[in-house]
Amino acid sequence: MSNPIKTANSLELRNIHKSYDGLAVLRGVNLTAKPGAVTSIIGSSGSGKSTLLRCANLLETSQDGDIIFGGEALRWQGEGKNRYPADKAQVRALRQRIAMVFQQFNLWTHMTILDNVIEAPVTVLGKNRNDMREVGRELLAKVGIADKADAWPAMLSGGQQQRAAIARALAMNPEVIMFDEPTSALDPELEAEVVEVILQLAHEGRTMIMVTHDMQLVRDISDHVIFLHEGLVEEEGNAVEMFATPKSSRLSQFLRSAVTIDNNSVR
Repeated sequence: MSNPIKTANSLELRNIHKSYDGLAVLRGVNLTAKPGAVTSIIGSSGSGKSTLLRCANLLETSQDGDIIFGGEALRWQGEGKNRYPADKAQVRALRQRIAMVFQQFNLWTHMTILDNVIEAPVTVLGKNRNDMREVGRELLAKVGIADKADAWPAMLSGGQQQRAAIARALAMNPEVIMFDEPTSALDPELEAEVVEVILQLAHEGRTMIMVTHDMQLVRDISDHVIFLHEGLVEEEGNAVEMFATPKSSRLSQFLRSAVTIDNNSVR
């Protein structure tokens, strides 16, 4: 067995490949998430953005490449489409330390908002339920919906549900938070509510990886931006520089077509 790969970064993806029925979606993608930094992944639909996130937290299994978290590379068995993680304890540890916020909220409809927030820490981490109820209420206050703790998900607006989903992610005290298009299912007014919470988390110095269509949000909070095109990293770097002087013609075209970009606008 090879020696574990050591890294000072929160999460590294190296040479990640993923195909579906012979169609290559990721063709050797690298990503480095540094502690306390926000990494944004942008690109057209079908470029592999969400697939990359799902491979990073093992919701999907990549067919080649390394996933390095906590200074140690994930161990694998098999090859190609028959590859799978070899160490269940490693998988559990990774999933407990990386939280995911989805586009469609994914709240449990049969639980109150507070119970949604605290369920994973109680059942997965073994936290005391009464202690977590206090923590959960604090987190709901943090995202601006303290008054919704005892409500059911169906009673909340989409923006409120997404803020509850963010509180649920925070309840696991994760080292990395991933956002997969967290505002794309919301109308502009509700989107602004969620963006405000994400901005707050970025200002706190949380390690975040975000896939989003909102280029203004990318510019506001990103320390590093990755532009994916046809399953490859076409360009990456500082958001301000990339948006002002893109090096690739494909990124220039993408930015021109992104209607949310307005160099003179402010959120």
